[in-house]
Formats: sequence, structure tokens, C-alpha cells
Amino acid sequence: MDLLEQLQPSLFIAIERCSFTTPGRYLNARGEDTSEYHAKLDYLFKHHDNTIGIGDGGNEIGMGNLTEQIAAVEALPNDPVMTTVSELVIASVSNWGGYGLIAALSLLAGWNLLPSIEEEEDVIRTIVGNGAIDAKAGKPVPAVDGFSLEENGQTLEALHSLLHRHGIISAGG
Repeated sequence: MDLLEQLQPSLFIAIERCSFTTPGRYLNARGEDTSEYHAKLDYLFKHHDNTIGIGDGGNEIGMGNLTEQIAAVEALPNDPVMTTVSELVIASVSNWGGYGLIAALSLLAGWNLLPSIEEEEDVIRTIVGNGAIDAKAGKPVPAVDGFSLEENGQTLEALHSLLHRHGIISAGG
């Protein structure tokens, strides 16, 4: 834990980040072992008091807070994850939970910190162009957990509208 002592972070946030299961493996939403592709970040979360986990499928860092509940739902992973967090955000789509957290921070800051719909679409297209796959499709398509870019944009637009109703302006004015 020299890294924690050296950097002294005030908070760790994980969005859609696989967590250890009870046998110490990382499983994707389809239950496939993806351990070889994951840095063991769980240890950082286990040794820090201020942590946030954002997840949608039961296999992410933080879902260890709900191990019993997840195991009881047939559609969710059979191997419960281990890593708990001090604050858990559950969302239909992890990205959307992240957007919600950013919107809440925007309300506190008095400034819209959310990306524009166009910026987010560019990011998604770029990562897909670099080999990322959509979890639901299992292939490189510009989508977010099976939702089209348009549907993803609608979620962002709803949060932008919420902030606007609260008098929060965007970076562009």
C-alpha cells in the first residue's frame, strides 16, 4: 500500500469496473473469466475509506455491498463480487450513473460539468475505433450497453435540461 501512502488520494471512483469474485477471478457480465485483462484495483478500494462504485450488472467494484441480493436474482452473476465501497450508485447503464454523479457535482459547483452529447458520441466512436466492444452486442459497435448513441444522448440531454432548469450553465455559456 505504498502507493496509497505516497499519493494520499482523497477518493476512489470506479465506473463499470469488474471486481473480484469469491474465488478471486474477474468475470464479465456474461460470466466469462476476464482476469488476465484486469489490473487488481480492488486492493486500492479495500484499503481506502472514501470510495464510490458505479455499476449496472452486479459484477462491478462496489456491488460487494449487495452480495446477498445479487446472488438471489437469477439474471445476475452467480459468483458474488467481493469489493465493497462506502457509496454505491446503481444504474440501468453504468455510464448513466456516472453522468448522474457528474450532474450532482455540477449542482454543487454551480457549473455544468457534463460532456456535450457530441463530445460523448465522439469518445464512444473513438474507443470503438480502438477496439472497445459494446457489452450487450459483444462486438465493436458504437453503442452503450445495447443502447444506441441516440438513446445515450437522450439520457445526457435529460440531465443537461435538469441542470438548465436549476440555472446551471454550460462551459460554453
